Amino acid sequence: MPQRPIRLATRAIILHDNRLLMVNAFAGDTSDLWCAPGGGAEPHQSLPDNLAREVYEETGLHISVGAPCLVNEFHAPSHSFHQVDLYFRCKIISGALTEDWQDPENIVTKWQFFSRQELESIRYKPDSLPDIAWGDGAFYDALEPLVR
Repeated sequence: MPQRPIRLATRAIILHDNRLLMVNAFAGDTSDLWCAPGGGAEPHQSLPDNLAREVYEETGLHISVGAPCLVNEFHAPSHSFHQVDLYFRCKIISGALTEDWQDPENIVTKWQFFSRQELESIRYKPDSLPDIAWGDGAFYDALEPLVR
């Protein structure tokens, strides 16, 4: 099986009123898995610029990008897929979540703020997300198997 290069992505940890912004990035309800907003890094753009663009596309929110707080890797060995996500602490500077917002790529169709307790009732990745969002410092998650 031909090897693909490692994909690099950026993700936002956005707490608002002590609730974490999450998105469902599976078009057409193909999965109930939630994750932090963000996506693939484009060449020749800084990681914070990539992240601000991705969050705006997925949610309509304008953010300021702060310090990195997590490096997370996941892979699907059977598909030669390997991705490294860089998470940054972010703040909303303008905009609001509205039902009529549409991701131009039609990938993210759901977005919602969750309390730490509410996260216990949904499927999300990475497993360390609550500790990262409501904790301090920077973390590294070793290679996790890809789930959908």
